[in-house]
Amino acid sequence: MDVLRTPDERFTDLPGFPFDPHYVEVGGLRMHYLDEGPADGDVVLLLHGEPSWSYLYRTMIPVLVDAGLRAVAIDLVGFGRSDKPADRADYTYQAHVDWTWGAVAALGLADITLVCQDWGGLIGLRLVGEHPDRFARVVAANTTLPTGDQHPGDAFLAWQRFSQETPDFPVGHIVNGGCVSTLAPDVIAAYDAPFPDDSFKAGARQFPTLVPTSPDDPAAPANRAAWEVLRRFDKPFLCAFSDSDPITRGADAALRTLIPGAHGQPEVTIAGGGHFLQEDRGPELAGVVVDFVRNTSV
Repeated sequence: MDVLRTPDERFTDLPGFPFDPHYVEVGGLRMHYLDEGPADGDVVLLLHGEPSWSYLYRTMIPVLVDAGLRAVAIDLVGFGRSDKPADRADYTYQAHVDWTWGAVAALGLADITLVCQDWGGLIGLRLVGEHPDRFARVVAANTTLPTGDQHPGDAFLAWQRFSQETPDFPVGHIVNGGCVSTLAPDVIAAYDAPFPDDSFKAGARQFPTLVPTSPDDPAAPANRAAWEVLRRFDKPFLCAFSDSDPITRGADAALRTLIPGAHGQPEVTIAGGGHFLQEDRGPELAGVVVDFVRNTSV
């Protein structure tokens, strides 16, 4: 496997990002993660999606830490400071699940509060379905676990076409376009930082093609199996979707209906948030997480 590693200097003096890097080796790849807060605090695992990285959680982490929680944010393989296989064929849905679980297991994380958005949910909810005993509760934000048995929606299909047809893949501007607020130029540049040139974007390019959009998708059987577990998952499960995301709009209703742990939980809507609600309303979302942990802790 030909693997690229973004030079460290690309991550120097990023705005609002004072956190020290940490690394774990998984399957011969180096994965980056942030680890803030007390070592004995309740673990909040923050999983980002496409095409962002742990920078997305920079305004949430201080709120979680101030509440005494341990915030762990992993960069998925191909993103952020994690290694980036150069061949798009090296990226599969199953590979991402295996890599991410490898990091969680290597770090010994347990009694996890999962906070997941976009592909963070496509991977994270699979992990909950496959390793439910590791998770204490879930906060799902603008995400779902598709099996290909339902239409993915016109907005997603338009994004998927754009992602494959555009000659450039302007990561920072893509994130900016998924926000209600307009990001500052240095913040847009921070999202571009992991990708010095197009050769580093194989994972970002490949992700949209890996979402199951038909019943015979390679990932569909494993996702259906995960759903069988999620339909019995009775630990606290909270949907905190934003009000302005055309990609995942309505997916929260299915999660609330099908997952027992979501029954009786408050219906949280983050007003003024786009697809990347962590950018638009990060501290507010973090406050929701803090309250949820406190209200559901034994």
